[in-house]
Amino acid sequence: MRSRAALDSPLAIRRSAMDLLARREHSYSELLGKLRQRGAPTEAAEIELDRLVEDGLLSDARFCEAYLYARSQRGYGPARLREELRQRGVAESLVERTLAEFDQDWSALAQRVFNKRFPEGRASDAAERGKQLRFMQYRGFGGFQVD
Repeated sequence: MRSRAALDSPLAIRRSAMDLLARREHSYSELLGKLRQRGAPTEAAEIELDRLVEDGLLSDARFCEAYLYARSQRGYGPARLREELRQRGVAESLVERTLAEFDQDWSALAQRVFNKRFPEGRASDAAERGKQLRFMQYRGFGGFQVD
């Protein structure tokens, strides 16, 4: 674990941010939070993150695209992804634009997720049907109709 004094210089802050970005894309807000946890002063961290944005090394748009792709591949729908991205500090307008441009057939994905979780199909019992709908809502498919 790094000591609080480890991120007392702009170079140390930039190096720490680059280390995090080498592992995966991060949103600006996420990266700022991680740098602050590691002891970087907020103002100094913001300056370095702004430089990373200018250099094209940090991009909320790129993070948003990568996040949508990875999470949709794991069976999560647009409502859940929208909320997760909002929690990670991505601007709502960017999330909406990226979702609109994202090449994903959400209905087909919802059907695949449903069929995988409930291979027996639509439940005849109202309580079971409720469980199925709650599962689909939890996964981010709010308007999904159980066939």
